[in-house]
Amino acid sequence: MNYFLTELKRRNQTLYFFSLICLVGAVVCIAMIIFSDTVVLGINAWYKPMKFFLSTVIFSCTMGWFMHYLNRPLHTKFYSRTLIITLAFELVYITLRASQGQLSHFNISSAFNGLMFSLMGIAISIITLWTAYVAFLFWKESFPQLPPAYLWGIRFGLVLFVVFAFSGGMMAARLSHTVGSAMETTQGLPVLNWSRESGDLRIAHFFGMHALQLLPLLGFFVTRTKQQIIILSLIYAAAVSALLLQALNALPLVPLQ
Repeated sequence: MNYFLTELKRRNQTLYFFSLICLVGAVVCIAMIIFSDTVVLGINAWYKPMKFFLSTVIFSCTMGWFMHYLNRPLHTKFYSRTLIITLAFELVYITLRASQGQLSHFNISSAFNGLMFSLMGIAISIITLWTAYVAFLFWKESFPQLPPAYLWGIRFGLVLFVVFAFSGGMMAARLSHTVGSAMETTQGLPVLNWSRESGDLRIAHFFGMHALQLLPLLGFFVTRTKQQIIILSLIYAAAVSALLLQALNALPLVPLQ
């Protein structure tokens, strides 16, 4: 871990420090979960910002690590700043709404709330499109210094991240995470709160986006050839797509007994 942090700081100091700030934010949210009784839809309000802070830590560290391979300092600089601006905006608003015991996403109860929800969607679309361009560069260019299986893990990880990041648009269009239920409920998996009563679009969204970490790790530590990681990536993509179809058919991942 010490090597990773030292190397990440060397590769991208900007995202390194942003990740640390977000990690502190996650710790504060954990403390608030313990000491605050503020709830949203029957769930402690601080779970949501905690998950978003942790997700941002992982994403920032990952992209800070990968962008180094492109050897494009200007691209890296602008990407890092865009990531910080867009995700910091989202994190601040989500945290603010949690402190007020109010929904951040799918809240169109007033003109202001609707505007902020739309702005969050625009912010996420901007960084996702930027990441799609990074994916294009990784597929276009050659990287002889990288093990082939690791490189192809990065390539497929980036593609799946972009595809399933945009799957969040399905949730935005429905103004709900779930399919087959009139409203969000408390009948969900612990911490994650994935629905056990209806289909939940967050599941495929989660596993698809975290292909960005999983597939490169498999390529580096598990597989030995390019062909192996390509096959694993295609299987993983099919499995996550199946999770999406399951949710769209209003079927929960872990149904209530």
